[in-house]
Amino acid sequence: MNSLFAPNTPQAPLAERLRPKTLDEVVGQSHLLGVGKPLRLAFQSGKLPSMILWGPPGVGKTTLARLIANTADADFIPISAVLSGIKDIREAVERAELTLQQHGRKTILFVDEVHRFNKGQQDAFLPFVESGLITFIGATTENPSFEVNSALLSRSQVFVLNALSEPELSLLLERARLLVAESVTFSDEVREQILAYADGDARRLLNFVEGLFNAAVGAQVTGIDEAFLQTTMASKLRRFDKGGEAFYDQISALHKSVRGSNPDAALYWFLRMIDGGADPLYLGRRIVRMAVEDIGLADPRAQGMALEACQIFERLGSPEGELALSNAVIYLAVAPKSNAAYMAYNQAKAFVAQDKSRPVPLHLRNAPTKLMKALDYGKEYRYAHNEPEAYAAGVDYFPDDLTPPQFYMPTPRGLEGKITEKLAHLRDLDKRELAKKAKK
Repeated sequence: MNSLFAPNTPQAPLAERLRPKTLDEVVGQSHLLGVGKPLRLAFQSGKLPSMILWGPPGVGKTTLARLIANTADADFIPISAVLSGIKDIREAVERAELTLQQHGRKTILFVDEVHRFNKGQQDAFLPFVESGLITFIGATTENPSFEVNSALLSRSQVFVLNALSEPELSLLLERARLLVAESVTFSDEVREQILAYADGDARRLLNFVEGLFNAAVGAQVTGIDEAFLQTTMASKLRRFDKGGEAFYDQISALHKSVRGSNPDAALYWFLRMIDGGADPLYLGRRIVRMAVEDIGLADPRAQGMALEACQIFERLGSPEGELALSNAVIYLAVAPKSNAAYMAYNQAKAFVAQDKSRPVPLHLRNAPTKLMKALDYGKEYRYAHNEPEAYAAGVDYFPDDLTPPQFYMPTPRGLEGKITEKLAHLRDLDKRELAKKAKK
């Protein structure tokens, strides 16, 4: 057995030594690599399309790209969008042309973190993908719908890779133990904590296990217990990409938990994001948005409370200010819900955008000059404060040639229940006034 700890023997990192050499050695992604599944069928046919491999870190995107190149007997050129530019793309294309001319072999160009390339850099691949000079494989942790140019996306097949499950990580952990430290043991509880720390990321798992085994051998420990594990584990933070797909999934879960009036779930997702390093003020802005969109006039206090929570955080900072934000999250979750004002805004906006430009009725126009008064600007305008109940019943405030639409339809929840009653009373006054005019 190869020993990780053999003296004076330089070895590749554990993650590299355990990198699969064949498709059957790959752990995870059975929905793509199982019998009859799309990526396995592509491997077997030998007709490999350009593709985007989309998934969280440490799920095998680079490994699959290398296996594809081996299977296709193609030259494999890896570049990183973080470190590369147009010059590197040009050099890769020149190498692909030379390989095809001299050896008759095709080239697979693998671009890691492809979402980091701008539009111009992504466009640079298009002519060579279309000509068949290169088979393009892009790897990304971001949603390609938003981060990859539509032209490149339309020429590539998207395969979604999933985070590894605990059974899959456990299989990988056992392979690592047998390879590097067969004599080292650990309890089921320790195993569970290691798998939880890995959080679906195979590379994170193997890098941690390598350090853990190093520490165990250095301390002459053959049985790793929870105390030893905790002293070795530098951080228990879950994986959290501050700008990536995991970020947007979690903010979506927070927003929907508030909308769904579940304060416990809302607090859980809020603190998951805080624990993962999210900017509290970004969360504060999203909390304000929840108050505006999902609570609205059912409880106008929610909007003010959300704004005040942001101000308190700006004044106190972390961690004290986070309590104000969590208070706002709980308040919004238990507040009555209404999106009536939000829907009214969207409907009115859409109506105005498609409608023609209609003139303001004369009775609603201002008349600061004699000429304007002579032209009947402001004529017959009724000053609402001088009317019974401060309401000019029967007055139409829309353009003369427009049938009054109704955008705002309040719910019976919270303050909007009172608003519903008020509007119903005013509409009744309108009907009475119009009935009087009809009799004259």
